[in-house]
Amino acid sequence: MTWRGGIDNLTRVMKQVLSVASQVRIPESIAVHDLQGELLLLNSATGVCVSLDPMGTRMWQLIQEHHALHKVLDALLREYEVTEAQCEQDPLGFVAQLLEQEFIETVAKETG
Repeated sequence: MTWRGGIDNLTRVMKQVLSVASQVRIPESIAVHDLQGELLLLNSATGVCVSLDPMGTRMWQLIQEHHALHKVLDALLREYEVTEAQCEQDPLGFVAQLLEQEFIETVAKETG
């Protein structure tokens, strides 16, 4: 994914909404196409299309599988040689970008 401009500001704002404890889901309006190991995402509701690099593709797969961001981060920590701080910062920034472009949405936690 290539949204470099303003990512620090976006990440700061979205961290008010996002945390490791957040849960997300992929809206039905998202179409996903595999292009030789990299994903192309199309949001039919907004007309926005993005291409994910291999790391973005892996994070997307983990989001699809787990929904809970703490589980996504745990999986990334097991798979890659990164510090816990780096593992939290980069994926939360990625998820903030996805949320901003409406490729994912947060899910309210059920109480009870």
